[in-house]
Amino acid sequence: MLFQCSIKTLIHKQEKRKKHTLGHHLINTTLPVNHLCQSVFLVFSSVALSVPLKSIEVDLEVRDHVATVASTLQYDNKEDKPIEAVFVFPMPDEAAVCHFSAKIGQTLVVAEVKEKQKAREEYDDALSSGQQAFLLEESDQTPDIFSLSVGSLPPGESASIRLEYVTELAVQADDGLRFCLPAVLNPRYQPQGSEGGSVQVTSVPASIVPYSLSFSARVRSPRPISKVESNCSLDPLEYLNPEQTQATVKLAAGHKFDRDVEVLIYYKDSHQPSAVVEAGQPSAKSGTLMGDPVVMLSLYPEFPQDVMSSLASHGEFVFLLDRSGSMDCPMDNMKHDVTRIASARDTLLLLLKSLPMGCYFNIYSFGSSYEHIFPKSVEYNQKTMEEALKKVEKMEADLGGTEILQPLKHIYKQACIPNQPRQLFVFTDGEVGNTKEVTNLVKNNSSSHRCFSFGIGQGASSALINGLAKEGGGHPQFITGSERMQPKVMQSLRFALQPAVADTSVTWDLPKGVSVTVLSPPIRTIFQGQRSLLYGQLTGQSSESDEGCVTVKYSLAGHPSENKLRFSLKPAEDTGLTAHRLGARTLIRSMEMEEKKQDEAVKQKIVEVSVQSGVSSSFTAFIAVNKSNDQPIQGPLLRRNIPLPMMMACSMPMSPVLMGCSMPMRKMKMARAAGPPAMDYSMSRMRRSLDVLECADECLDMALDYEEEDGDLKSASRPRDPFLQVVSLQQASGCWELQPALADALSKTSDDMEKKKPASVNNEVWATILALIWLHGFQVDAKDEWELLAMKAVSWLRSQNVSCVPECVDAANALLGCKVQKDALGL
Repeated sequence: MLFQCSIKTLIHKQEKRKKHTLGHHLINTTLPVNHLCQSVFLVFSSVALSVPLKSIEVDLEVRDHVATVASTLQYDNKEDKPIEAVFVFPMPDEAAVCHFSAKIGQTLVVAEVKEKQKAREEYDDALSSGQQAFLLEESDQTPDIFSLSVGSLPPGESASIRLEYVTELAVQADDGLRFCLPAVLNPRYQPQGSEGGSVQVTSVPASIVPYSLSFSARVRSPRPISKVESNCSLDPLEYLNPEQTQATVKLAAGHKFDRDVEVLIYYKDSHQPSAVVEAGQPSAKSGTLMGDPVVMLSLYPEFPQDVMSSLASHGEFVFLLDRSGSMDCPMDNMKHDVTRIASARDTLLLLLKSLPMGCYFNIYSFGSSYEHIFPKSVEYNQKTMEEALKKVEKMEADLGGTEILQPLKHIYKQACIPNQPRQLFVFTDGEVGNTKEVTNLVKNNSSSHRCFSFGIGQGASSALINGLAKEGGGHPQFITGSERMQPKVMQSLRFALQPAVADTSVTWDLPKGVSVTVLSPPIRTIFQGQRSLLYGQLTGQSSESDEGCVTVKYSLAGHPSENKLRFSLKPAEDTGLTAHRLGARTLIRSMEMEEKKQDEAVKQKIVEVSVQSGVSSSFTAFIAVNKSNDQPIQGPLLRRNIPLPMMMACSMPMSPVLMGCSMPMRKMKMARAAGPPAMDYSMSRMRRSLDVLECADECLDMALDYEEEDGDLKSASRPRDPFLQVVSLQQASGCWELQPALADALSKTSDDMEKKKPASVNNEVWATILALIWLHGFQVDAKDEWELLAMKAVSWLRSQNVSCVPECVDAANALLGCKVQKDALGL
């Protein structure tokens, strides 16, 4: 009766709040009553019943630019029947998963890597015979999703699952190294007719995730650690030695599952070329990947200064913007003031103002369908820029799903413009299910363009964002939480404006009797300040005093350049097999991109390398069977899906139910109970059901609150950021016009600006110098965002042959209350 009354109360509330008006828009926030009842039941079934996963403990160890991650998952079966717990979770796409084990009581079972179908069959056979089994496998569709199955956990029993992976840390725009522990896995949109099945995810609101997370990090580097930052609350950084080359940090208590855990590590004198030679595994056969030494090289090529200071004045810039419904989510889940689509609009404004005169551009947007502003790319000038900006200002997240494949195909069908290298910028929250189809398309067209990708918000698919940039010869960026999108996008625009590196080659100079098998794909892309990694298997005998040398040669703007790195062949101490596993992962990923459906030989080679190295792949899985238990586990298994946190603001208005997914279900050889056991209407069970109903009601309130906030944001004309207001007034040529709008943006009156203007200067020159002084004086922290458009303004001023620049600078400083020197402007 209590349960029935609570359902009725919830339905009554929902009907009472059925419709409300926001501005001139009528929004229906209700689900049909029968759907709501189903939703509440699903919430009861999935949350009120015991979830066997109780805690996740993550230990991160960082050595220079490489991270080793060990996760321990504690399972307890509190039910009266044996269970199978299935956990589908996100993983960094570049991770090399290299260890998986289970501890049941005092018994430790270490998993082996086997061909995926064989591993699945062995798992099913074990469960069918009443044995315990554990299976860890990568999704068939995307390398950034894994499934962990814990089979036949008897009533009252516990299991401790440990998995380890190693990964490289990406270099950020501010020279930090980024580690991300993905906690959020948004439902991936699977377009009609796309290859493969969808990946399904069980999700609940972050506030009721039934397990805890603890996280600690230890950082070691040859260089001092200057700071460690995170988007989550951290305990204070503790240095472990006077040189400050070792430190530890922990996630503060009370972490809520409302975001990915990001850690940014900053070293003093960072980005130094380095090499690590790692000894082979003693038990492995000489001449094999694991038996021979492996060298890991980190290269940071330096470009000549004259090339860096002269950016290209041509190119075809194609911007592809995600306008699916999820782009209406807030950039920061803690604040609802700026949505992803609004931030993307502001970013497109900056990009359009920063493009050089004489280039070509077009803007595409996509959801379930796609649109373009111009039928084909047009020359950049004042008229085309204004037309594009008017349409950008009206763009909303109103195009439905996330079907990126079709607009990409349309772009690639457009003929390239002679002497205008194509640069593609893709902005998406990455909730795409057909990742491999998309990245393969980009790869097949990589000779015609460079692709720069931007993952927006929590849960963006790292496989998609990294894959687009890697296969397209560009650079990936991730924007999460309260981060501003604009600095990272402008860094990528600088990369795009730099001449593309051509004729790249790598030569190895090694002692006689030593040879190298390169594990990395050829270097195709080099950007100033960005790391290039190379892995090589060294075969042959060498002494500890021997040295090797790697030379990277390339052509930049028609000028030949080269960078050399000499390194000792003496193996480093205490590195484990990190370089071997990363080298194996690199080789596996490279072969996976080459693998065709019918190419059985390549598949077999991938399986061979994966099994030999103990690193997972799309064709293999980790399997462990506990054969020490003499008594078979009796009774049908209850399947329990482990939920992940869902971002409530992103999924509103929806009921807090199962959203999207589990990895495609396999046909099992034994019957398992799919649903919950018969309800035990005891008072304690009823109490739990009421708690869940209160949660559902709370989520409905959140939905309505979010709609109201969202409606207020869209209906109210919020004052524009003065910085964006000044930027929006710049002309395509680079100059500003003297007008009341500029005076308003600078917090001055038109009369003030007219009175202070030197008599011998025209209005455009005066307005342009005012804008530049204001940017340098008041927006120095945002210099990364306006530097390119300021360079364009300075070029325009030089073309005017103005003789009274010093007088104008002094007058502008006096009017604005600044002290900016003429030299600082680049004049």
